[in-house]
Amino acid sequence: MRRTVTAVVSLGLLLTTVGCDAAARREIAAEKRATEQGPPPPAKIAQTCKTNGHTPKIGIVPINLQALFFNQINTGAQLVARKAGAQVQIVNGNDDSTTQANAIDDLVANHYDAIIVDAVDTEGIKPAIRRAKAAGVPVVAVDATVGDPAVATQVGTANAQGGKQLGEALLKITGGRGDIGVVGALNSTIQNERQKGFTDEVTAKGMKIKNVVDGRNIQENAQTAAENLLTGAPDLKYAYATGEPALIGLAAAVVSQQRTKDLKVVGWDLSSQAVDGLRAGWILGVVQQNTFEFGYDAMNAAIDLACHRTVPKDMPVPTQIVTPANVQNYLYYLEK
Repeated sequence: MRRTVTAVVSLGLLLTTVGCDAAARREIAAEKRATEQGPPPPAKIAQTCKTNGHTPKIGIVPINLQALFFNQINTGAQLVARKAGAQVQIVNGNDDSTTQANAIDDLVANHYDAIIVDAVDTEGIKPAIRRAKAAGVPVVAVDATVGDPAVATQVGTANAQGGKQLGEALLKITGGRGDIGVVGALNSTIQNERQKGFTDEVTAKGMKIKNVVDGRNIQENAQTAAENLLTGAPDLKYAYATGEPALIGLAAAVVSQQRTKDLKVVGWDLSSQAVDGLRAGWILGVVQQNTFEFGYDAMNAAIDLACHRTVPKDMPVPTQIVTPANVQNYLYYLEK
């Protein structure tokens, strides 16, 4: 009898294991298909032209080449350029406004026909953009909003509104109670806007900002800053990260300090670390910008401007909030 019972139990365990393995394999296969499917393709490709005897030469000056976010903008832009037949040169901004300004000046001097820039400092970049316009080279501002008439067109998202939207989502979960730590990038106009939109919303509804630390939009700095934040606030219940390096650094700090059970996180921009946190449930929500669409729209606008066609002054790109429930639909953002 004991042998029969043991055999039945063993069979039950085997069937359960097989069933779990089959479900896991189906989930992995579905996620693999979602990742391989990639982002939606560009809805349009600008018609190319000849300018000064050649196809348009477009310069791209991102904030840096470390973050997946900026690489995806570049990937989208390069895809459109390749299909349109335009030439592309990418110059790393290295998180420095002076480097970006010099890059714009060099691209103008080398007779590029249009320039795309994601500004580190939206005020500091203005003189270089004005010089480009004076030389007849239109500039497309992508992601960071540069409020200056010299900008030919702006492609991006409403950063303050995105911060507010994430604040609203957190308030629904917390009921307006609890302290929040913030990992920001105080040298970034974009992330300061996101920080303000979020903090204005949550503090107006009863939550408190415990502390703000500066990751300077660099992953290693953000992790150190986040470690200090969590060490100094062992009872902290919530944390907010204003960008990809900040969220990656915060995620690393949460894991290293074993705070995944008692700390909930929200932030911006997907990464493998953010996806791990979403799956585990301690990251509650991530604002995901359509980075590939940024690149598509910016390059289409740059080609049109190089070919002396009219483009809209403002080209908004919508955002999505990724949650533990829908993260599998956005895994293609983990690809460059």
